[in-house]
Amino acid sequence: MLDFKELSPWQGTAFCAALLERMLPNYQLFTQVSAFGDYKLLRNQLDLIWQKLSASHLKINIEAQVNKLELQIPDPEKFDFFGVYPAIDTCMALMVLLQEGQENNVDYITQVSQLSLNSVSYYIECLAAQDADHNEAIDESIIAEHPLMQWEIETQQEVFHWLLSAPENKASCQQLKKLVLAEGLSNLGIEIG
Repeated sequence: MLDFKELSPWQGTAFCAALLERMLPNYQLFTQVSAFGDYKLLRNQLDLIWQKLSASHLKINIEAQVNKLELQIPDPEKFDFFGVYPAIDTCMALMVLLQEGQENNVDYITQVSQLSLNSVSYYIECLAAQDADHNEAIDESIIAEHPLMQWEIETQQEVFHWLLSAPENKASCQQLKKLVLAEGLSNLGIEIG
């Protein structure tokens, strides 16, 4: 378990932004398949967060951004396919970062971390359900030992430890983005286009 209290506010925001880089392609795929939502809006909001990390004097109108983001959250009742859930997780993670990332507590980091883990966990459950009897409960060890979950946990640990010694500047932001996007895959293993 990572101790997010070790992270400065800048490091905490950078950690969340890095996880969102890996979640955002899931939302993009959802918008392409469903014709719902504006991927570019979420991309722009995440870019604003990176810009603020690079230039702390930058002001973001949080209320305006949250209002725009709320309109992009899909209703799971209206979409009967798996992709709606990672799309919701992405929106919620960005919402948490926008709203609570300004606070001096670590709860928002934990929430974003958990939302990313939840997306991976649910995806693994869906994959396992296809292979198993639908009446069987999915064994937790199947999820914990799945390569995608292992990769997610390792990535979060790598980002956390990298940030502990990273200078709080634009170059670190660029290096961190490169680090999390190096494999060209979202946290669900979807190729980033």
